[in-house]
Amino acid sequence: MKYLKKIAALSFATLLGGAIVVSGAGCAEKKQTVVLRVCNWEEYIDLGDWDSEELIDIDNPFSDEGEGVFGDNSIVDDFTEWFNAEHDYKVEVEYSTFGTNEDLYNRLSLGDEYDLVCPSDYMLMKLIDEGNYVPFSEEFLDADREGNYYAQGVSRYIDCGEDSIFVEYGWSGIAACYMWGTTGLVYNPEQLQDVSDVASWDMLANENYKRQVTIKDNVRDAYFATLGIINSEKLKGGLSAEERSTVLNDTDDGTIAAAEDMLKRIKENVYSFETDSGKADMVTGKVIANLQWSGDAVYIMDEADAEETELWYSVPDECTNLWFDGWLMLKDGVEGNERRQQAAEAFVNFLSRPDNAVRNMYYIGYTSAVADGMVFDYMDWNYGAEEDEEEIFEYDLSYFFGEGYSLTTGTADFEFEDGSGAINRGRQLFAQYPPANVIERSVVMLDFGDRLSVINGMWINVRCLDVKDISPVVWGVVSALAALSAGGVCLYVFRYKLFIKSRPKKGYEKIENK
Repeated sequence: MKYLKKIAALSFATLLGGAIVVSGAGCAEKKQTVVLRVCNWEEYIDLGDWDSEELIDIDNPFSDEGEGVFGDNSIVDDFTEWFNAEHDYKVEVEYSTFGTNEDLYNRLSLGDEYDLVCPSDYMLMKLIDEGNYVPFSEEFLDADREGNYYAQGVSRYIDCGEDSIFVEYGWSGIAACYMWGTTGLVYNPEQLQDVSDVASWDMLANENYKRQVTIKDNVRDAYFATLGIINSEKLKGGLSAEERSTVLNDTDDGTIAAAEDMLKRIKENVYSFETDSGKADMVTGKVIANLQWSGDAVYIMDEADAEETELWYSVPDECTNLWFDGWLMLKDGVEGNERRQQAAEAFVNFLSRPDNAVRNMYYIGYTSAVADGMVFDYMDWNYGAEEDEEEIFEYDLSYFFGEGYSLTTGTADFEFEDGSGAINRGRQLFAQYPPANVIERSVVMLDFGDRLSVINGMWINVRCLDVKDISPVVWGVVSALAALSAGGVCLYVFRYKLFIKSRPKKGYEKIENK
């Protein structure tokens, strides 16, 4: 049902030229209205129109009744109504979407102007390095200020904490995290020859599953997984976090060449390179494993559950890519416009309000950066142990929500390592909040920088016809066809010249004059 809603909304947006214009409530003078231009990923926000049975039955201090979370309108509509009621000027939100980080960057390069965008980590790095940003205001970052939901609610693991990811990479105060997650393998355990096969990225090249696995059709995710295969033993050998990052962000010529060879082997083995079709292929059983982002993994498992098929999510033992999507205010849009910046910060803050964070998580399947107790209650509502469950354990979420936060849940949705108690595979909760042992082997993939053109060249060789791989026989056939074609052209020209010379002088002059 949610998927159909997303498709309908996306189609409507396309008819409008990729932009939804949301008007503020009431009437206002032109000078009193700010147009806020927001660009986000496709299908990456709650569009509302929930069915009555979709009510999330948890305490909600932000609702009139005080109970339950429900998406009646789109969050963009709700923001506009809230903002216009709280401020002395009006806002209109011009909301548009993009399909890839590169799509967004190309639009910016061609002159499209936005005030607020939500790219992934490496594109954040690129835009920040280019200086195309405006930092968030001190007022927005003040955790003591009432109603500052992002500053108060964001997980200290992700932002604002002393050792947080955003602080480590210099994004804190510049970008505000929206969603985050890992990459791994969604799989059907009933169709595996050995469940340990999905414990390694080599599953993509495993010939026992020829034409039964899919890989992402983008160079970054494919390159990362390939480096996991090439460096498998090294990565399993207990590297430090810094050493692991160095290995998985290596872009020297030798590593790129080795990755190209491995990707060509993977290409011969997988069912397809895909961007979005892997979700349906998993649910329908067309394939039995799929390289996937954790949020889409949750969606896939939910859809499979509705079809009474149980799918799981594995993070390979070598590593996982820890990714982030974050809000960035662009210099071309908001710089020097105080009200527009205020509206942009209010939009991010509104999305960070705990009930709205829950709405977005429910609607799209991804994991919000907000670590408020209300979000934890939503997880308990989803995955907490039933009263009559006999086998239960405490799923530790203290790294994300804070000290003392662990979820009492059942054991049926997790696979534990023998003797160690560590979890390597699981279902929806495992995908949304990876356990500490998964976090320990995660790596943020950095911007390729000046190596991008070399890696893109490698990717073209993998995805397109590589002239180095064309056999002499094929070259011979191509050359012969080219020769025949050239001969045909020469024969045609020769005959045409004879025809011209045989025409009367008057006719020839007419042809020349044309």
